Amino acid sequence: MSSGHKTMSGFCTVLLGLVLVLVGLVLHWPVWAWAVVALLFTAAALVLSRLATPAVDPLSQEFTAEPDRPTDPPERREQTVTDVVLPSAAEDYDFRFSATVRWWPQELPKDSPPFSPAGVAVSAVLERARAVTETWQPHRGSLAQHRLVGELAVMLPDPCGRVLAMAENVTLTLTEADAVRLRKLATVRKDEILWSHERRYERDRREYLGKDVLHDTGSAVVWWLAKNDDQIRKTVDDLGVLAQLSAAANNRDVPERYAALVPRPTGAPEAEGQPNGYGHNGYGHSGNGHNGNGHNGVPQFSRAFGVDGTGAPAPVDAFERLLAAMGVPAGHADSGVLARALYEGAAQVGREEASEDLRRRFDPAVAPEPSSSTVPGEEDGADAPEV
Repeated sequence: MSSGHKTMSGFCTVLLGLVLVLVGLVLHWPVWAWAVVALLFTAAALVLSRLATPAVDPLSQEFTAEPDRPTDPPERREQTVTDVVLPSAAEDYDFRFSATVRWWPQELPKDSPPFSPAGVAVSAVLERARAVTETWQPHRGSLAQHRLVGELAVMLPDPCGRVLAMAENVTLTLTEADAVRLRKLATVRKDEILWSHERRYERDRREYLGKDVLHDTGSAVVWWLAKNDDQIRKTVDDLGVLAQLSAAANNRDVPERYAALVPRPTGAPEAEGQPNGYGHNGYGHSGNGHNGNGHNGVPQFSRAFGVDGTGAPAPVDAFERLLAAMGVPAGHADSGVLARALYEGAAQVGREEASEDLRRRFDPAVAPEPSSSTVPGEEDGADAPEV
């Protein structure tokens, strides 16, 4: 008897008993009547229980020699692939492909050989993915992934038509080392392009200034007027500077017609017969074959700027500044005392040549050399004391 049958039998027995009890109470049965009803109720319950029990099936499983075989599990039609190497458009930079491959079997002829649907589906999906990734640069991996998701989202048959295959949960990545290299290469390329443009810009500016603007003095003047068209008087005043600038830009001397306009540096002595302390061409190149050198082989322009050819101030100029700082006028007798003391000190350390000009200029005790036109005996007569 099953649990359902047992429940039904118990429910009917209890219901019948309650009905008999209610009837007895209403009709006020005597004691002997209650005993008879109880016997009848017990017999009815046994009969009802026997009627509710189903007949035994002689072919039931419990009477067979073999038990039932378990039900076969449903066929699995998906497989996950992870970190499959797929080529990119750049050599030695490969993508890492991961996805869930799904397939659906196709109707095959009866004589077709057996095969693994999972292997066929995975191979078909990877071949479709490879055709996409090998056309993309590695630094475009995120865009290639979205393109690959769309391409593999459709179920298509494999080349032999045995299964329909697709892919879901597609990811396409690069190794961390390759990603770092690509970022560095991108930075280097951008810096190189920027440097190339800056170099070309500087070269163009040099060519423009050297070969066009400062080609000669006339070009420099025209360029300056174009920049300052309302300063004609100032342009005329700066002709010497422009001539000097164009000559220096082309490594040549200032033309003769502009030599007199070249400004003389502050403190530069004017040479006799030479304008502004320069030679005939304004750069200290005199016509005597000495290349405009002054005393001790120092060029005129170096002495004019107060240097001795080594970048240091000339001793005379330095001593004049020292006298000015001490409050001693240049023609004062104390200047000769100080000049003699400096010369004697320089002689003790072997530097008397450096202060020779200083001693000749400031020490009155140094007698000037006699000129060739002096009549012998005049100097002695001039210096002889009067009787």
